[in-house]
Amino acid sequence: MAEHAPIRSEADGEGLWSRTYLATTISFAAVEFLTGFAALAVVPTLPVAARDLDAVPLFPLVAGCFVAASLLGAVIGGDWADRSGARRPLAVGTVLAVITLLVSASSTSIWQLAAGRFLDGISAGMVAVSVNTAIGQAYPTRLQPRALSLASTCWVVPSLAGPPLAGLVADWWSWRMVFYGLAVLTLIPSLVVVALLRDRPGSAPAPVRTGERAPRPPLLIAAAVSVGAALGQYAVSGWDITHLLCAVGALAVLTVFAPRLVPTGTWRAVRGLPATVLLRGLASGTFFTVEAFVPLLLVTERHVAPVMTGLVFTGAAVAWAASSWVQGHLLADRPRDRIVAAGALIVAVAVVLAAVGTIPSMPSVTAASAMVVAAIGMGLLAPSLTLLSLAHSPADRQGYASSAMQTSQNLGQIAILGVASAVFNAGLVLGSGQLVGYGAAFTLLLVPTLLAAVLAVRARKA
Repeated sequence: MAEHAPIRSEADGEGLWSRTYLATTISFAAVEFLTGFAALAVVPTLPVAARDLDAVPLFPLVAGCFVAASLLGAVIGGDWADRSGARRPLAVGTVLAVITLLVSASSTSIWQLAAGRFLDGISAGMVAVSVNTAIGQAYPTRLQPRALSLASTCWVVPSLAGPPLAGLVADWWSWRMVFYGLAVLTLIPSLVVVALLRDRPGSAPAPVRTGERAPRPPLLIAAAVSVGAALGQYAVSGWDITHLLCAVGALAVLTVFAPRLVPTGTWRAVRGLPATVLLRGLASGTFFTVEAFVPLLLVTERHVAPVMTGLVFTGAAVAWAASSWVQGHLLADRPRDRIVAAGALIVAVAVVLAAVGTIPSMPSVTAASAMVVAAIGMGLLAPSLTLLSLAHSPADRQGYASSAMQTSQNLGQIAILGVASAVFNAGLVLGSGQLVGYGAAFTLLLVPTLLAAVLAVRARKA
């Protein structure tokens, strides 16, 4: 993905694997495969790491640091992609991901693990925004749904092998070896991807129209928001004066600076790109919280083996990919706002399953199934929102739009996970027990999911 964009004709009839788009397709597919393999193997391992480091109450901090840093990575990647194309931020993000695995693997405390996840979040944010921008810059509109479907498909093989294998290694050996092993396994493929991105032609930014400049959010503001978000995740892990001060500081930073990283009118769901950006935050925040708390519930309360938790992630990833394939092929001509609403309602069903799964008499598979059902909804919803954001943006601002979407996703995850974590920890402080805390946290998630379903119409393309 480099200096010369391919001809993006709507009538040329070429597919993703035609000569025109082959180099771009191979490049971003390889990046998605590596990203998926690392992410799906690491995430199921984190609850085990938090337990072994004797820091379960700080688990939301570990999860939240990744999200907070993804916000900064998204701004860096989006600005970089608009200025020089998606190739360079993709390459840098891919190599940085390997380095972060080593930092996490050598963790001697929950704080080092959180730092490793923070660096990994920067990498993930750069890669995610760059891939979405590349799709908008390199493919015609008719191929974009299939390109997004292919991105999800690239996670299928990692989902089949990564989580169960990581669970076995963590159960029989050590969670640290999951990180070390991933670093070794992805080092050479990452270097190959970098070489491929360097040598092959691909997407380049469209020329900026005379008299206009694409908005470029200051990186210092993005950095401040990322630090404030991470501080907020720490604040909800306790209820003493220190945590209260951290909460006040985080809220002040986010209130002042976060609105500058998203389009004007986002919080009011103004029609078009602002509403689309807001919906991304609501949906992703809900899904991420389910993805964080369901495995923690299974490991700490239901005493499910790590390998079984890994299989839950496998099922969720396969469900997401299958659902994404449906939206890219069978539903490609349907109004995207309706697909978004349907996906949000399916996520709401998943939230109900997670809440019911906290009842002691219910089998653990009830809570586990929530992740699979939520993934079905997100497989419909997420690519549809990405397509809407590209449709609402001129070519020279698609990097900015992708960055705003990623920023909203991260802010939504931070805010919703933070509120859910505060409720969860309140249950511990009040002596109600962890199961009650889990149930209350899951029940709260109905609010953003139903709100997303109602507001979906405001993202409709005119």
